Amino acid sequence: MQRLSVMVGPMNTAAAPARIEVPQRHSPDWDRAIGLMGLEAQIQLLPYALGFFGISLPIMLTVVGYAPNAGWFFTSMALYALNWAAFYAILDWRKSNRPSLSNLRLHTAIHIAAGLLWALALFQTAFYARAAGPLAEVLLVLCTGAAVTVIFFLAPNLPNLLVVGPATAVGPVLALRTNPETAGTAIYAVLATVLALALALILNRHLRGHFALSLEREGLLVEREGALEETRRLAKSRSDILTTLSHEIRHGLSGVAHVLAGAVGAGSRGSPSREQLRAALAAARDLVEVLDATVDTEVAETGRLTVQSEPLDAAQLVQDVVHLHRSAAQQKGLDLSFQVDPALSGLAGAAIGDATRVRQVLGNLVGNAVKYTPRGRIEVRAMGAAPATLRIEVADTGPGLTPEELSLAFQPFERIERTGGGVAGAGVGLTLSRRLARLMGGDIGAESAPGVGSRFWLDLPWDADAVCVTDGASSSIPPQHLRVLVVEDDQLQSAMLRSHLEQMGHKVLAVTDARRALDLLDMGPLDLLLIEADLPALSGVEMIARVRALTGPVADLPIVAMSEGSVDQVQAMRQAGADATLCKPVALAALGRAMAEAFTLRRQAGRAITPVPLAGTDRAA
Repeated sequence: MQRLSVMVGPMNTAAAPARIEVPQRHSPDWDRAIGLMGLEAQIQLLPYALGFFGISLPIMLTVVGYAPNAGWFFTSMALYALNWAAFYAILDWRKSNRPSLSNLRLHTAIHIAAGLLWALALFQTAFYARAAGPLAEVLLVLCTGAAVTVIFFLAPNLPNLLVVGPATAVGPVLALRTNPETAGTAIYAVLATVLALALALILNRHLRGHFALSLEREGLLVEREGALEETRRLAKSRSDILTTLSHEIRHGLSGVAHVLAGAVGAGSRGSPSREQLRAALAAARDLVEVLDATVDTEVAETGRLTVQSEPLDAAQLVQDVVHLHRSAAQQKGLDLSFQVDPALSGLAGAAIGDATRVRQVLGNLVGNAVKYTPRGRIEVRAMGAAPATLRIEVADTGPGLTPEELSLAFQPFERIERTGGGVAGAGVGLTLSRRLARLMGGDIGAESAPGVGSRFWLDLPWDADAVCVTDGASSSIPPQHLRVLVVEDDQLQSAMLRSHLEQMGHKVLAVTDARRALDLLDMGPLDLLLIEADLPALSGVEMIARVRALTGPVADLPIVAMSEGSVDQVQAMRQAGADATLCKPVALAALGRAMAEAFTLRRQAGRAITPVPLAGTDRAA
């Protein structure tokens, strides 16, 4: 249940303000919150009640003076003193025991008990006045007026009004009724108290409506404040994103432009060196990684980041990630190894998570270890950490971090200058990885020591009853020598995809129109379909749905869909029948993983995938 807090200000210095929890309207605690405000209103009326009592005190003492004997007189004085002592004790107790929805009944009971003490005092006073002879009627009418006044002060809180109100009126009415000389006046006293109770009930209903409006208003103010705070947080996040992107894009593109300019300048003397091209490619890849991480972080900030929960072959996933980073580690002279705890091989069940997101998290952890470790080794280990938990650790011999730096490393858009100087990045990798891990029911932790190294780990839930369906093939390496149909209307993107696919050893047929692609499907079966979501005339989502509606082997064609990263668009393509999705711009490693995922899903569905050449020659349309 959503709860807000409202500060109810006092009208007197005797009672401090109380913070009242405000539940949602029409919830079970709504009436209780209104009752709590009624108790606070009673406390705020105390100065007026005390002023009334001060004015009436001489009259009451006069009435008490008609007590038959001194014992009754002193008993009456003791009763008044008891009331005052109880009054101050309650005020003192309330300073350390604030009223709330959890202790509402206790505070209501104490208010009723205190009110009944005053009702008892008025009852005794009325029977003293009954023996006042000629002044009896006048004094009893004054006692009735005192009862009516008490009923008025009880109006804010309904339980007090219903219990203490009638009890207060009993004394004066009985005293009038049992005295033969004032029996006729008792009828008027009854009518007066009944009228007072009716008016008090009307006032209570009015006050309850006022309290409800006050609660709604305060709730709206708090919600507005929360919305403003969320807006400020998102604005700061976007400001940080723009600052990061402006710096990283300027830095990355400047590096690429500088290297390429050097390569062009060297053209008069010879071809660009391999080192120059490798440096330009590394700078471009770093820039793409920064953009991808920043976009994912923005999606996560808006709450639109979703994950799937399914059994995973965690050992194979880790092996694939290590394989993808081994080349970069070897270039730096690092020893990158992977170990699986033997106890896991005989353990029933499987880890649960989103395979794509697990690869992303592990890729970030292993990539960071390779990026920031200047020499030594990196060890990736899979083991059981706790009951129903799989832990994947990445330990390195890098520069290490202090506790303060380690805490800062998990903050968005924060970078450790001591260890990250000169290394491209947006400072959101660990933050995004932890968010993804927690969305999958796991978590990310870390330990580090300066000069020794760091150890980061990913915990994933383990289901002993889950079964991970695998065919023994690597889950991130697609089959080789495939015939791929690329449907992309952007010529630059199409050329880049063609280059990636041919670099991976596949044959490519590229078209710019979905209708042309559907015509080519009739010529013969393909091995893979790569489709852009935003296509002219016929969208990628519509084309995927049409392919799945066909008959024959072509309906089971593995499909990888590409988009600009819109969550709604990705979900629409998945629902239409896409096996995997890619966020543009497409990196080589991400393309390979998506193709492998599409083939894996088709295999798990029980459909054999056999590459069949398409009639005709390779060409781009």
